[in-house]
Amino acid sequence: MFEYKINIMHKPIPLSLYIHIPWCVRKCPYCDFNSHEFRNEIPEELYVAALIKDLQEHLPIIQGRSLKSIFFGGGTPSLFSPSAIEKVLTAVRRDCEVNADIEITLEANPGTVDESRFVGFRQAGVNRLSLGVQSLQDDKLKALGRIHGREQALSAIDQAMRSGFKNFNLDLMHGLPGQNKEDALSDLGDALSFNPPHLSWYQLTIEPHTFFHHQPPLLPEEEVLWDIQKEGASLIEHAGLRQYEVSAYTQPLHECKQNKNYWEFGDYLGIGAGAHSKITNREQKIITRHWQVNHPKDYLDPKRSFTAQRVILAAPDICFEFMLNALRLIQGVPADLFRERTGLTFAAIEPALTIAKEKKLLIDDPLILCATEKGRLFLNDLVALFLPNTKIVRNICQQNDMKDPQQ
Repeated sequence: MFEYKINIMHKPIPLSLYIHIPWCVRKCPYCDFNSHEFRNEIPEELYVAALIKDLQEHLPIIQGRSLKSIFFGGGTPSLFSPSAIEKVLTAVRRDCEVNADIEITLEANPGTVDESRFVGFRQAGVNRLSLGVQSLQDDKLKALGRIHGREQALSAIDQAMRSGFKNFNLDLMHGLPGQNKEDALSDLGDALSFNPPHLSWYQLTIEPHTFFHHQPPLLPEEEVLWDIQKEGASLIEHAGLRQYEVSAYTQPLHECKQNKNYWEFGDYLGIGAGAHSKITNREQKIITRHWQVNHPKDYLDPKRSFTAQRVILAAPDICFEFMLNALRLIQGVPADLFRERTGLTFAAIEPALTIAKEKKLLIDDPLILCATEKGRLFLNDLVALFLPNTKIVRNICQQNDMKDPQQ
């Protein structure tokens, strides 16, 4: 019987909090997130109480650790009132340690906000917004099933800035149904005209279990998508934003702390319907994942547990998850971070690293783990080398006496 050996280093592992608000006005046809259209009225008060209870039940697993960031995601968190958001944040500050410079982000749909609401969110403690613009052209927004139009989106950005938010993200997609290069670059230019501190710019993908998957729209050809990506990246660079992740661009000092923590394999506690968590336990020398029940009705049922399932990650899964996340970062990560965050030796991934370097997918430098330009173009192929069921990773983990303790 193999013994699961994991040597978690004693450098602090950053901790973030994710808070999921599952309701939205309308389910977008491309969305595969845990979101639910509300039919009558959102049970805001009940849900806030459940979130606070959910947090309190999980305090033992984050005891003594401070939060570096908080992220309200959805769904559409901006459907909740500023007072509801304030109640949640008050409870978090009461029950948890928080960093003095904590980043608190709230996702907002331009069709659900106005300036007074932005002011309320800011007074509640939110200091960063992520505006789900997606497009600034009415026909594209209609094709995406969005509830807002161009003027609402432009107004929302302007109102967010006027209400005092100096730190915000614009979420924009390209490769949309019926979109040509000129449309995509016009969209991008309009967004950049606001000089956003942070921009998420990424291609629409058709995910399983979505309306678009069952009834696929007509999307641009590969050649058009490539031209959009190439010319769009040049526009963004000339606007003064630096790409630091596959689909994220930032002005200096405005990287998203929450997402950066994910990519660097930090820990996070997720509360709310369908929220996921990854927690490192130094004493037990294990990394666990758990996730909450998906449906809001189940989450609000006092007879049911908030948590749907909890698993201890096996060594091959840890290797894959670390590389899946870290390789999204344009500058990569220090090689030592693998040992610090996983507790595993480099032997677990060395053969896969060798193959990746031979294929020119990884930079050949022992001090960093970083995809080459070719590796970024073929990121799925690169990450696939580290899949848990890959013989290389599985065999090396066994040779180093690393095995799931449940087996």
